[in-house]
Amino acid sequence: MRLVVVTQQVDPGSPSLGATVDKLRALAARVDELVVLADSAVEGTLPDNCRVRLFRASHRAGRGLRFESALARELARRPRPAAVIAHMCPIYAVLAAPLARPAGVKVLLWFTHWRRSRLLKTAERLSTTVLSVDERTFPLRSRKLVAIGHGIDVSGLTCVDRPDRQPLTLLALGRTSPAKGLETIVRAVQQVEEVALRVHGPSITEEERLHRIALERLVIELGLLDRVDIRGPAPHHTVAGLYAEADALVNDMREGATDKVVYEAAATCLPVIASNPAFDTLLPEGLRFAHGDAGDLATAIRRLAEIDRNDVGRRLRETVVREHSVGVWADRVVSLAG
Repeated sequence: MRLVVVTQQVDPGSPSLGATVDKLRALAARVDELVVLADSAVEGTLPDNCRVRLFRASHRAGRGLRFESALARELARRPRPAAVIAHMCPIYAVLAAPLARPAGVKVLLWFTHWRRSRLLKTAERLSTTVLSVDERTFPLRSRKLVAIGHGIDVSGLTCVDRPDRQPLTLLALGRTSPAKGLETIVRAVQQVEEVALRVHGPSITEEERLHRIALERLVIELGLLDRVDIRGPAPHHTVAGLYAEADALVNDMREGATDKVVYEAAATCLPVIASNPAFDTLLPEGLRFAHGDAGDLATAIRRLAEIDRNDVGRRLRETVVREHSVGVWADRVVSLAG
């Protein structure tokens, strides 16, 4: 079987897209050839049965033309690919469908985000199948939607036993976007004594840079400089070490998307406190709280002292391995592509 995957970047060191490489490697292990069309790629990242075609251009129109040209060449080769998989960017599915589907090649759109758009609606209509983590992580109603889990590489995420220690150290990972609920987390920490918080994440957009400044000011205003530490992005290969040093991950991502860091943390047996309703199949009720509710989150943080955190962590890992590992994800993709 041949598959074509279209993605923005192939870079294992990327704080935001590094995990994509794990998915590409898992797919490559299950097919004869994997062709990756990307805007940029780090050489030597993928297995030998992978070929990378770049479509980078200085203008959007140029990128579109280069992408279509590269895809047309792959569709002309024999045997034809079983499917073209558009990773997160709906425009790739829209551009691919007129070339692929008349040739009998499926178009699969992988998308997990809350943002609706006309482009996404068009991509859903033109795609053969839509893939997402959960029925609640795709923002449109679609009969084409198939939930296949998140695709976490658990091989480098070992289970870590965490001793009872004071103060408890909480970890928040992700871009400093208002959608991440970091202000709520900081305010909850203020309400719970003997708790420290570490925040790691990039600030890519102007909105995210302004929000980082607002968070830093909030920490000063609340008198939390000795308990809250806001830092920059953590390279993908260092994240496992951050999980090992924490007592729990806290996540207040808005409804509609499930942060992969929650599944990664759970795979290290790290307890997780999260607000997204889509985590109801992963987290016990006591570790969930209402989005944006600092008081509710503070209550959940206090519960950490009342539970066997290592036992909870081991149960979380079992669920991630069974339902959200990259191997399970790749098996389901290949099955749908075949």
